[in-house]
Amino acid sequence: MSSLAQGLFQAFHLIVHLDPVLFGIILLSLKVSGLALLIATVLGLPAGALVGLKRFPGRGLVISSMNTLMGLPPVVVGLFIYLLLSRRGPLGFLGLLYSPSAMIIAQTVLAIPIVTALCHSAIVNVDPLIRQAARSLGATRRQETTTVIREARYGILSAIIAAFGRVMAEVGAILIVGGNIAGYTRVMTTTIALETDKGNFELALALGIILLAISFAVNAVLHAVQNKGTVGSA
Repeated sequence: MSSLAQGLFQAFHLIVHLDPVLFGIILLSLKVSGLALLIATVLGLPAGALVGLKRFPGRGLVISSMNTLMGLPPVVVGLFIYLLLSRRGPLGFLGLLYSPSAMIIAQTVLAIPIVTALCHSAIVNVDPLIRQAARSLGATRRQETTTVIREARYGILSAIIAAFGRVMAEVGAILIVGGNIAGYTRVMTTTIALETDKGNFELALALGIILLAISFAVNAVLHAVQNKGTVGSA
């Protein structure tokens, strides 16, 4: 118990005194996850909207695939991207392996199915009467689509927040493709794993506290958005 108390004390000491190593790791984590989330949103939101608004052959299979891919094992994603980016891989000439770019790619692959599937779910759950009302008022197809997406905005925002929480907590895939290189590809989750193995609990606990704080903030925002959406639709 005394060692735990001492570790927590030293962890808070690192946080309060703005330890440069600690905050360098935090900033890299936010940068990698933020860029991955941005790319996943740019790609996943239109895909989810397309599947939610259009009817086409094989749509059921696409929806099932989206839902299945939400549960992609991170280590499998990491292995697949590693093989693509390795020297003998088809994209090895890019030299991206063991770099933040490789980590962004891995997190993007994990986030896209979440954004796509949850955005699709938000859009298909919009009341059909809204589309009918838009058509009766003479709205164009684009205006109708815009109206539906606007009505689904809280669900879409929830999807983006959920994807951010997912990638922030990721460790397996980015450990494989990033290499956990100090000062270059070492992020919060991989540092916690490494420092715990080394017995350096101060840094691991400090990062764990920060990660828990970020997770709490993400879930608080998600809860607020979902409540607002529920109230708005009532």
